[in-house]
Amino acid sequence: MIFNRKNVGTALILFTTVLLLVACGGKQLKVEPISKSENPIDLVNQLGNDLKNARDNQVDILAPGWFAKSEESFLKARKRLNAGDDISEILLNVSYGRAELLRAEKMAQLSKTALREVIKSRDEARAAGAENFGGDYIEVEKQFLEMTRAIEDNNLDWANRNKEKVNRAYRQLELQAIKKHNLEGAGKLIQQAEKDGARKIAPKTLALAQETLKEADAYISEHRSEKENVQKRGRDAFFEARRLMNVTKQSQKFQTMELEEITLWVEKILYRTTRKLSAPDRRDEAFDTQVDKIIDSIGALQNGYELITNKVAIQQAEMETMQKQIASLEERARELQDAEERLVREEKDTRGRLEAERRFQQVFHEIQAEFEPTEAEVYKQGDRLFIRLKAIQFPVGKDIIMPRNYPLLRKVQRAILAFDEPNVFIEGHTDSTGSEAMNEELSERRAQAVRGYFVANGTLPQERIIADGYGSRRPLAPNETEEGRAINRRIDVVISPSQKAR
Repeated sequence: MIFNRKNVGTALILFTTVLLLVACGGKQLKVEPISKSENPIDLVNQLGNDLKNARDNQVDILAPGWFAKSEESFLKARKRLNAGDDISEILLNVSYGRAELLRAEKMAQLSKTALREVIKSRDEARAAGAENFGGDYIEVEKQFLEMTRAIEDNNLDWANRNKEKVNRAYRQLELQAIKKHNLEGAGKLIQQAEKDGARKIAPKTLALAQETLKEADAYISEHRSEKENVQKRGRDAFFEARRLMNVTKQSQKFQTMELEEITLWVEKILYRTTRKLSAPDRRDEAFDTQVDKIIDSIGALQNGYELITNKVAIQQAEMETMQKQIASLEERARELQDAEERLVREEKDTRGRLEAERRFQQVFHEIQAEFEPTEAEVYKQGDRLFIRLKAIQFPVGKDIIMPRNYPLLRKVQRAILAFDEPNVFIEGHTDSTGSEAMNEELSERRAQAVRGYFVANGTLPQERIIADGYGSRRPLAPNETEEGRAINRRIDVVISPSQKAR
């Protein structure tokens, strides 16, 4: 991809034209042009991230029209970037995507204000699981999108007329979802128990389970926001439904048993409980007496348990105090360790920076020694290295690299390779002979020719080598003499090393 001033000029013309068309359409969109110094890859990626963040904030729902336009501009920019199209077209798409996304965010804010209650109801319905209702939920979502699109179209009155209907629909979906989550299981168990004969075998338990479910349903209808109480009502309904199932099954079993079998079955339960409590065998006593003794044994065990619990609580309190002291000592040790590690990192960073500077200086001197004074001038500015090619020559008015320039370019290639994947900028310059436009075009073609040589010889990936022409705008010597014009006709190679190479 070629980065040059001429492309940016084209982009500016396109911006102006499109802005006029948009303004005439009655929906003026402020589109800011982007400087050519920006990296198009970073710009496209950033727009993609901005769209993702906007989607996370529901901008695609609150301003669907403008969000869709921004997304379309992003996809065009990415497609053109991957195809290696003209940078001006990519910059134009990114600029439009930015402006459209900004408009979408502003419209989304307006929708949030105008539809505050509806949005709240929608969020609550989705949190309750209303999305699982399929068609009913999709239909309400369509109505919500119609309102946000109406706001985008400046039809706020229509949105205000319809928002209460949509708000009620979301509230109803939320209520259905809450009831489904908390009551559906109990309802299914009660239905199954009825199929198993509960209405005849366990009518009282069935009535209690149905009443508990009915009361829970009514309570949720009136107090849906009381989450803890709603959940408790749901658990109570499910408990009674499960109890109904077991009472029904047990009643069916009793129907097949003799009275003595039922009595012995109950006695067995009491006896097993007594054995577990290590209490005396009391099967020779009445069932009520056996139950009372079991309760007394459980009470004694509870008292003993409380004594043990109190002792454990005291020990836990002492242990917690010790743990806090240990934690305080560990925190202090971590602070000391962090301080030591920070000093080590700072020392390492300092050594790394000094080593990088030493390495850059060494490479600079090595490259400087490679070139004869008549071939090139090698100097540095900050963290960049400049190779001003004095000896490179082109045929008059041409951009063809002559074979006699190959040895010099090979030296430049070796200089580039002395760094680890640097960025290289090739500047073309001419004298003032001829028109400014002709000189600028010629200098750019010559810079592109040098770039092509480096790319063709596998010096660096092509995206790391950028070329541009400056015509006669940056002279080094007066153009009044042949000697000065010869100095001004040059190619400058600027090498920006990567961080780890410096």
